[in-house]
Amino acid sequence: MRAGLRVSEGGSGTPVLLLLHGLGATAAVWDRWRPLLNRRWPGRWLAPDLPGHGGSPPLAAYSFDGCAAAVAEIVPSGCPVVILGHSLGGVVALTLAGPGFPVPVRAVIGLGIKVLWSAADLDRAQGVASRPPAWFTSRDEAAARYLRVAGLTDLLAVDDPAVDSGLVRQDGQWRLAADPGAFAPGLPDVGQLVAWSRAPVTLARGERDPMNTDEQLAQLGAPAVTLPGLGHNAHVEDPELSFALLDPYR
Repeated sequence: MRAGLRVSEGGSGTPVLLLLHGLGATAAVWDRWRPLLNRRWPGRWLAPDLPGHGGSPPLAAYSFDGCAAAVAEIVPSGCPVVILGHSLGGVVALTLAGPGFPVPVRAVIGLGIKVLWSAADLDRAQGVASRPPAWFTSRDEAAARYLRVAGLTDLLAVDDPAVDSGLVRQDGQWRLAADPGAFAPGLPDVGQLVAWSRAPVTLARGERDPMNTDEQLAQLGAPAVTLPGLGHNAHVEDPELSFALLDPYR
């Protein structure tokens, strides 16, 4: 735990790589990256559970600025930082690169960011945020729900150790570790965040990602990369191909 957040980390030196997971997930989604990080990343890397996720405490109220402020506290002072964020983590990454934070961001890669939000999308998010956590009588039931919520069904097995970080056991029952309130941080203006970034931005998506399109990313004013054959959680599906997004910054 550091600055209140649960953090996985490794390596040493600079540049520092900050890996930010998506909505409902935890830093354990980067576990399959560890061999790649050990071989190919020259500096230190940090992968926090975002506020209200996994082992990190909740916020009183959720916003992208609030999440970014919590993450900024774990970054070593003065160290150049490359940020790769997935989905919600991508929005937090862009926010950290904006003028409101003193983090010396060298580059931002936003993977799988949802660009357009309908009123129905926002209503669903608010509905999830307003419901109390559901409890389950077995770990497998809770694990299956976690995988659905995090978009990881068919990518991780229910008994995968990485799933444990997304669950809480209490009095013989299980629930998701994520705070329901974390599911409604607001409506991101991705185009504005890209425009405000103090660092170069690359936007990336899996070819089969239903959360965005090539055309949507092309309109945001940043270089865009499509990872062939992959879906929304491209970093879990194919760590090797997704890691290549970092090659220009190693």
